[in-house]
Amino acid sequence: MADDARIDALRKRLQKDPGSIAFAQLAEEYRRAGRFQDAIDVCRAGLARHPGYLSARVTLGRSLLEVGDIEAAQRELHDVLRIAPDNLSAIRGIAEVHRKKGDVPEALQQFRSAFEMAGPDPSIEQVVRDLRREAMAAELPARGGLAGREPAAAAAARRTLSYLERWLQAILTDRRARLYGAQA
Repeated sequence: MADDARIDALRKRLQKDPGSIAFAQLAEEYRRAGRFQDAIDVCRAGLARHPGYLSARVTLGRSLLEVGDIEAAQRELHDVLRIAPDNLSAIRGIAEVHRKKGDVPEALQQFRSAFEMAGPDPSIEQVVRDLRREAMAAELPARGGLAGREPAAAAAARRTLSYLERWLQAILTDRRARLYGAQA
C-alpha cells in the first residue's frame, strides 16, 4: 500500500510539472512494483525531454529486459555504459542480458566487473550462486566444458566463476570477522 501511495504522489507531481525529472523516480517505482510496461512508457516520455538522464535509461533498460525485449535493453544499457562505464546498475543489467541470451561466460565476466566495483551485495551473491548452478548443469561430463561452448570459453567461464566464488568467500569471512569482532 505504501508503494501505491508513493506512485500516486509521484504521478501527481509529474502531472503538475510534466517537465519534471520526477519521471525517473516514478518509472523506477513502477519497475519495482512489477509494472514494467508502465515503467517503459514513463521512461520513454521523460527521456524525450531529458535524454541524458542516465538513471532513467538504466530503469528503461532493466524494464525492457523484464518484458523480454533483450535487444532494446542491451542498446539502452550499452548507451549508459558508453557515457558512464562504471555505472554498476548498467553493468549488472548487461550481465543479465548476456545471461538471458545464454552467454554464461560473458554474463560471468560482466558480473565479475560488478563484483570488483561493488561492496558486499546479497543480490549479486544470489546471482553468482544461480550462475554456478547453471554452469554446473551445462557441463559436459566427459570433457568438463560447458555444453555448446568452445573449450577456451568454457575454461574462461570456470576461471571467472572460481574468482567470483573466492570473492564471495572473502566477503563472508570479512562479515564473520566484523560480526564476531563486534560481539567480543
